[in-house]
Amino acid sequence: MTKVVAVVQSNYIPWKGYFDLIHLADEFILFDDVQYTQRDWRNRNRIKTPTGTQWLTIPVEIKGKRFQKIKETHVSDPDWNRRHWQTLVHSYSAANYFSLYREQFEALYLGLRETSLSRINFVLLSTICQLLEIETKLSWSMDYTVIEGKTERLLSLCQQANATVYLSGPSARGYMQEELFASAGIRVRYMDYAGYPEYPQLYGAFEHAVTILDLLFNAGPDAHKYLKSFAP
Repeated sequence: MTKVVAVVQSNYIPWKGYFDLIHLADEFILFDDVQYTQRDWRNRNRIKTPTGTQWLTIPVEIKGKRFQKIKETHVSDPDWNRRHWQTLVHSYSAANYFSLYREQFEALYLGLRETSLSRINFVLLSTICQLLEIETKLSWSMDYTVIEGKTERLLSLCQQANATVYLSGPSARGYMQEELFASAGIRVRYMDYAGYPEYPQLYGAFEHAVTILDLLFNAGPDAHKYLKSFAP
């Protein structure tokens, strides 16, 4: 049997391509045993607003923790969730399907008491997958043994998860030692993020590089039509 595995760091309310990657895998391993990187997608993402795109950023503790792992990263301001929800309401209340999801996301955001960035991301990813009817298994790298080596640790995780195919983001082409996977009998495939269709979107020129919430609030139940992994 074929088993497709993807291994990616957890992101905060990521863009639509991230969910296509999840949907195309049988198991999606959140690789939060690696170093937390500042000004990255782990704790922030972009939304559209009446004045242009804007970052929504979860404030995290970084002072004296330069080498902390993603799984060790914690929130520094417990009120971040309330502020993020207020910003989402302000920016998307006019979107066609915001009212459809408002109650669920309001309860989710205002009820978040987690301080772990990894767990916050996991809760939000799981909820969005349910809304998109994505049934892929979400697991953690900490569920497995993580070894050293950029390609070696990815291969090891795939072997432990009984993968026959490793599905990777396109940026990994620059460092991936595909021969190691081939020797282990695991085929490597890369995502193609080109050619996404545009959907009805608020506030001027279309922008692809925004959170999946933008797609949900604007397209609602038709969101599948704008994800490549659901194409007929």
